[in-house]
Amino acid sequence: MMANWIETLTGSLEQKRQYKQYKARLEALPEPYAAAAKALQRYFMYYGGVMDGETVTTMLGDLVELWERAAADGTSVREIVGEDPVEFAETFAQAYSAKRWIDRERERLTKAIENAERGGPQ
Repeated sequence: MMANWIETLTGSLEQKRQYKQYKARLEALPEPYAAAAKALQRYFMYYGGVMDGETVTTMLGDLVELWERAAADGTSVREIVGEDPVEFAETFAQAYSAKRWIDRERERLTKAIENAERGGPQ
């Protein structure tokens, strides 16, 4: 009962636990994989703007697994991300569809313009 109340305020405790585990796995990666994975994870937090915790934990889990496999196989960072790391990151993030912060702002902007056309409040 208490956990449900707390989760209502803070979000899923299970997702927070998974997120911490994924972050620990990122930290445990050997270099240069750890540096690349951390850079991508940071970029996803800014680029993706995903509001759904389940989607974030799934994406981070897949990212960790990708780099763990690359490290185990000896695959170079460039072989994974290619010549354009931004393109790789954005393509990777787009595979995880979820409601994003920008979606809320797009809706807000559309409604404000519609209200402005009608002469109503913004």
